[in-house]
Amino acid sequence: MPYNPNIHHRRSIRLKGYDYSQEGLYFITICCDNRASLFGKIENHEMILNDAGKIANECWLEIPQHFLNVILHEHIIMPNHIHGIIEIGTKNVSLSQPIIDNVEETKNVSPLFKSPSRTIGSIVRGYKIGVTKWLRNNTDIQKVWQRDYYEHIIRDEKAYFNISNYIINNPAAWNDDSLKKK
Repeated sequence: MPYNPNIHHRRSIRLKGYDYSQEGLYFITICCDNRASLFGKIENHEMILNDAGKIANECWLEIPQHFLNVILHEHIIMPNHIHGIIEIGTKNVSLSQPIIDNVEETKNVSPLFKSPSRTIGSIVRGYKIGVTKWLRNNTDIQKVWQRDYYEHIIRDEKAYFNISNYIINNPAAWNDDSLKKK
């Protein structure tokens, strides 16, 4: 069916007019396609990563190597989703970080995509590309992620504390998790 703007429109879940490249703390949730448990399992309230989960964790930890103005806070790889807090700081990346313009060059540098954009969206996109590339090359899985991701701008210390605790305690609450496939 050809594109019809009257029926094929996407509504953005992003805060209208907000600059997602500005410094601040962002709570991110990225879900697997169809909530498939691709990254491991929960045993005794603890997340046990499989090989794909270990790669998902490694790619997450590599984000600051590709976005030098980023600091990672708490995160958790769950069986079918990832939660994490990303801080965008003020470090000047335009002079300190080389940008790779040729996508072919990225194949030899890193599984994470290099982007000149410094938004939360570009960070999540790069992360998703890195994990997807590994899964496609090492498993029979082709569709890894559901479209888009959830983000929440953390505006104060109380919100940060609550979200941090939620992330840390997520494996223990797995049986009641709304993202668990029923």
